[in-house]
Amino acid sequence: MKGLLRNKGYVTLMMAQTISSLGDWLSIVAIMTLVGLKWNASPMEVSFIILCLALPMALFGPVAGTVADRLNRKALMVVSDLVRSGVILVLTFAESLWVVYVCLITVGLFSAVFIPAKNGVLKELVADHDMRSAMALTSMIDSSTKVIGPLLSGILVAALGAHPVFFIDSGTFLLSALLLFLLPKTVQRVTEKAEPHSSFKEEFMEGILFIKSKAPVLVGLFFLGFSLLILQLSDSQLIVLIRELSEASPDLFGYLVASSGVGMFVSGVILARKTDYRPFSLMLLGVCGIGISFGMMAILTSYDVGLSLLWGPAFGLVAGFSASLVFVPFQATVQVDTPVKLTGRVFGVVNSVTTTATIIGPILGGWLSTVIGVIPTFLITASLLILLSFIGFVTKSKIEGRKDHVSKSKQGTHGTAPS
Repeated sequence: MKGLLRNKGYVTLMMAQTISSLGDWLSIVAIMTLVGLKWNASPMEVSFIILCLALPMALFGPVAGTVADRLNRKALMVVSDLVRSGVILVLTFAESLWVVYVCLITVGLFSAVFIPAKNGVLKELVADHDMRSAMALTSMIDSSTKVIGPLLSGILVAALGAHPVFFIDSGTFLLSALLLFLLPKTVQRVTEKAEPHSSFKEEFMEGILFIKSKAPVLVGLFFLGFSLLILQLSDSQLIVLIRELSEASPDLFGYLVASSGVGMFVSGVILARKTDYRPFSLMLLGVCGIGISFGMMAILTSYDVGLSLLWGPAFGLVAGFSASLVFVPFQATVQVDTPVKLTGRVFGVVNSVTTTATIIGPILGGWLSTVIGVIPTFLITASLLILLSFIGFVTKSKIEGRKDHVSKSKQGTHGTAPS
């Protein structure tokens, strides 16, 4: 990990990610405050806010990944930040929901390009032997901004109102773009052999075929997507579960979110220091941990157990810790196993799968909670997650024993026009 901290390119990239992520949380809370409180939007209109951000990433993720592999990644990231900065600025003058929706769809489209481009640059900057630590540090940044961002946004919105927060968020994108512009032009020590340009369709399919040929990536993506879909059945209904408690504190939901962020941070610290782990085993352990924590919250709620300010955040911390055990090892495995020229396409597909799960899951979870109740929904989620991890452990030896016929990833300069 010490080598990573001496890697100026990686540190610069992480600084840009931290600033940008904080800005994202600032604007989300501000938009929810503006639309939900000031404009008195209906629950369906509020739900469209998240859908407008998520749908572009789900639908265009693989295509955006191909674009990120064909064009200059650093330039794509800078342009994406600049465009998003301008679009967020438009929100300060928005007077209707349709303007907000169009702005958020645009932000989602450029985020769909930014994410695979960022992962491609990360692959170029970091050597394979440091990748597990790098992904753990990235997770720590995400979890930290998840705790600090909403808290800071709530303070700013309360003190200044929603519109000044949009100016601040726009500024964070500009600062992120400036930092990304300072990234080194070439960062690889080994140059891949130049290959003739293929058609867009051929390059798009090359990324899909690569995932299918890599057992660790394919199986990991299946378990990640399926577990995330199951998780979202209940995660989106957490506030509804809290309402079932007779003496629930109004601050309990905030404490749960914050404690899950702390759990993710702690898990990230451990994974950054101890990198000699088996990724698939940790993923299964994480899925099981989330299932147990969700199941226990449902059981304690069904019996209306007191002291929810103690056991609620405690299980939130366990869930957050377990979530990092799922995401960090998988992301590191994909980074290590994927050739630099395919990174954008592969992560475009990964981002599309995970975003799709986060869209479908809450919709199914809301329907299920309405039909059978929120506590049974949490119990079903917990049972399915534990069952999924059990199936994974039973079949683990077969999965890990599969031969991988694709050559190992080589680091090489991304074959695009110079920055």
